[in-house]
Amino acid sequence: MKKYALNYYILLLLMVLMSSCAKNFESLNTDPNRPKEVNPGVMLGQLQYRIVSSTVTAARNFTHELMQVDAPRSSPGGTGLHRYVVNPGAGVWSNFYSYLTDIEDIYKIADQLNEPNYKAIALIYKAWSYSILTDLYGDVPFSEATKATAGNFQPAFDKQKDIYIKILADLETANDLINTSKALTYGGDILYNANTLSGSVNPGMVKWKRFCNSLKLRLLLRISKRNDELNINNQITTMLADPVKYPMFAVNADEAILKFTGSFPYFNPYYNARQLDWRDGTYFTKFFMDKMNADNDPRRTLWSTTVTVGGVPSYVGIESGYPVTTEYQVGRNSSYSDVLKTYVSMGIMMTLSELEFIKAELALKGFITGKTARQHYEAGITASMVQWGFTLPTGYLSQSGVAYDATATIAKQLEQIMLQKYYAYFFVDYQSWFEKRRTGYPILPRGAGIPVENKFPSRVPYPTYLQSLNAENLSKAVTSMGGDNSDIKVWWEK
Repeated sequence: MKKYALNYYILLLLMVLMSSCAKNFESLNTDPNRPKEVNPGVMLGQLQYRIVSSTVTAARNFTHELMQVDAPRSSPGGTGLHRYVVNPGAGVWSNFYSYLTDIEDIYKIADQLNEPNYKAIALIYKAWSYSILTDLYGDVPFSEATKATAGNFQPAFDKQKDIYIKILADLETANDLINTSKALTYGGDILYNANTLSGSVNPGMVKWKRFCNSLKLRLLLRISKRNDELNINNQITTMLADPVKYPMFAVNADEAILKFTGSFPYFNPYYNARQLDWRDGTYFTKFFMDKMNADNDPRRTLWSTTVTVGGVPSYVGIESGYPVTTEYQVGRNSSYSDVLKTYVSMGIMMTLSELEFIKAELALKGFITGKTARQHYEAGITASMVQWGFTLPTGYLSQSGVAYDATATIAKQLEQIMLQKYYAYFFVDYQSWFEKRRTGYPILPRGAGIPVENKFPSRVPYPTYLQSLNAENLSKAVTSMGGDNSDIKVWWEK
C-alpha cells in the first residue's frame, strides 16, 4: 500500500512540475532582446548598413576601374572595365531589388502606424535606389517591382522617363512628410540618428530634409537635357528660390554619410580584405594620381600608399587600358591605403562637396544660386577636403591647375568643375560615371590596349538570368531601348 501511495505522490509531483513548465514555456523561451513585432525601426538600421555597403563596394569594384581611378596590375585576355568591357548585370541589380522590398515594407508598416517620418525616409531611399538602378541599366522594373508576395514574379519594365517622374514626385512627397519636431518613435536610424529630439527640434530629420532636396537637385540636373519634356529648368528654379521649403546641405555635418562604427555588425565592408585583394592587385592610375601630385593634394596622403623612387616616398600611378601583354610588378606603384579599410566615414551617399559642384554648374548656366560659379567651385573643393579630414592648404585654390578661370569658355569652365567633382566622388557608388556620360567630363585618356571597336560604355547590360526568369518583359525592354549592350544610351543621355 505504501508503495502505491509513494507512486501516487511522485506522479502528482510530476504533473505539477509539467504544468508549471507548460505555463512558463513561452516566457522561458522568449529572447528579451528580440523585438516582439516588426516595426520600421527594427528594419531601418540593417537596411541602411547593407545598402550603403553595396554601393561602397560597387564604387571600388566597378566605377574606379572604369573611370580610371585605378587599374588592375595585370589584365590578360583583352577584357576588363578599363578596356570598356562591361559584363551583363555588373551592377547592384539583385542586391538593390532585395533592399527595395525592405524599403517597401518600411513604408507600408509606417503608413499603418501613422509614422510620416519613416515614410519619408523610405521614399528617399526608394528614390536614391531607383535612380542608381535606372541610370545603370535604363528601363527597369518599377511599378510592378517588389510584388512577389502578391504573386507577380515577372514584373514589367518601366521606361526611364516614367521612373524619373515618379521618384522626383516621391522626393517632393518626402519633403512634405518630414516632421522636424518629432523623434522617430521606434528609433533605428544610424545615418542621421533622428531617434531623439534636441529641445523641440529633431536635428536628424532636419538633415533628412536637406538630403532629400539635395538628392532631388542632383537628379534634376542629371536629366536636364530633357527640359522640354519635363520642364526641368522651372523645377530647379523653384527649388533654388525657396530655401525654406527646400533646404539643402549647408555644412559638412549635413552630408549623407553612414559611419562604419567598427562595432558589430557595422564594420567597414573592407575591414577583413586581404592585402592581395585590397592593394597588391590594383594600383591608382597615372591620370588620377598625376594631377593630385601636381596640385600637392593632401587627400592622397589618406587615400594612397607611397613607393620609394630615388630614395623619396612618392605617389606613382600606372596606365589604364594598357595592352594585354603588360604586367606591373607588385609593390612598385601606389595603391589604396590600409587606413581606408577601417575608415569610419566611408558610407557615402551624397556630400556637401557634390552639391556645391552642382550649384557651380547651375550658376555657370545662368541659374540664381546666391553665389558665382567660382564661389561654388571653391566651396566644393574646400568641402571635399573637410569631408576627408583636411584643412585646405594655404594658396591651394590660387595655384595653376586649380584656380578657377571665369574668363574661359563655358565648356572649359564646366570641364574645370567636373574634374574637381570627379575627385570629390571618391568611393561614391557610380556617380562619376553617370556624370561623365552626361557631360563628357572628365576627358579620360584612351589606353593603347583598348580595342578600336570598344566604346566608352553608356549602361550595363541586363543580368543574363532574366532571360529565363522574366524573358517576355525583358524582350520588350530590350526592344524599347534599341538593344541590350553597353553602347545603348539611356533616355537622359540621348
